[in-house]
Amino acid sequence: MLFRRFRLPLLACAAFALAAFVAIPRAHAEAKLLIDAASGKVLYADNAAYPWYPASLTKLMTLYTTLSEIKAGHVTFNTLLTVSPEAAAQQPTKMGFKVGTTVTIDNAIKMLMVKSANDMAVAIAQGVGGSIEHFADLMNANATKLGMTESHFVNPNGLPAENHYTSARDLGILARALITEFPQYDYYWHIHSIRYGNRVIHNYNKLLDRYPGADGMKTGFICASGYNLVATATRNGHRLIAIILGSWSGAARTQQAAELLERGFNSAQLSWLTPSLGTVNELAPIDAQPANLHDEMCGGHRRKPPSEDNDEADEAPATGDAANGNGQAFMLSNLKPSTKFVLGPPVDTEPPVVVFTGPADHPDAAPVATAAAKKKHRVKHAKTAKAETQSAESAKAHEKPKAKPAHPGKVAAKKKAKAKSAPTPQ
Repeated sequence: MLFRRFRLPLLACAAFALAAFVAIPRAHAEAKLLIDAASGKVLYADNAAYPWYPASLTKLMTLYTTLSEIKAGHVTFNTLLTVSPEAAAQQPTKMGFKVGTTVTIDNAIKMLMVKSANDMAVAIAQGVGGSIEHFADLMNANATKLGMTESHFVNPNGLPAENHYTSARDLGILARALITEFPQYDYYWHIHSIRYGNRVIHNYNKLLDRYPGADGMKTGFICASGYNLVATATRNGHRLIAIILGSWSGAARTQQAAELLERGFNSAQLSWLTPSLGTVNELAPIDAQPANLHDEMCGGHRRKPPSEDNDEADEAPATGDAANGNGQAFMLSNLKPSTKFVLGPPVDTEPPVVVFTGPADHPDAAPVATAAAKKKHRVKHAKTAKAETQSAESAKAHEKPKAKPAHPGKVAAKKKAKAKSAPTPQ
């Protein structure tokens, strides 16, 4: 490294890096951003203002728009949504409800954020905005209001569509807006799992069960965008937002986000060396087309077809120095303490949140029983009834036999004999 070769003093080396750093071509494009949730201060940025396809990170704006409409009094959490043919026809990932099924906004949001359900996103858009097009207008109006100058939305779920894009910068602004404007609904973006009937669905954000302090927010994947993640974590009252766009796999984005968060929580040791990057709103937008990673992500050269629920650590292409055989690159981040964080196995720290279809006051407002569950209940009930019958019969068998009542004729004869033998009164 240049730092070792020239043996410059630490501060001079940092200044050299800031003045003379030359970007190295990379074999795999990614964007990363780390910000302080409270102040919006940028702690790390790499391609953060580069346009990107958001995939299911779009649902953060769907959530923000829905909460805004609830706050305005236009709908409530108990407002019923109806699954339309258009909603039911959405590509997986989805809940798969039949056309005509109703669900409250509250339950739809939970399914949206945990299962990343594309059908629920459309049901919300149509139920809250009247149509997908009008809801997209509301999304774009909110983006403009928040200062998301690199974003445009045409649908509520992030499935591939022309003119649908954002950036890590804009997602950072949106994540901060959710946290600061709707702290009372913080619960929605860190639900670990949901239970629908006898089916348990875990959140695709694996940091929630594996990284200390993780408390949000959302994952996303389409071939054009790669694996995306907006992750939040809080330690000692200090909350950070890490954004990863274009990662190679679900496991890779989880690890990268963990290491980025570690960088932020441990940066106080060398904070005097960190240059001021301003706030997330001050990052200068880049006028370019969104990066399209379709061939790289879905070109057929992977061991397993990529998808939102693929969390395997598939072999990733070399990046940075490793891709170029260049060991002389120097970045200020090299002076940071190690940010390597080993994620342990998932641990269920919270019970699944129950979701259901129908109105909030519906008698079936509890885990919806599937046909298999109902059959299991009938079998269990039959076994219980049989056991109770057998127990009653067994108890009856062990009871002491009672004396049979005497025949009426015999009783009368005994009384007559007794009367004859008795002494005559004087």
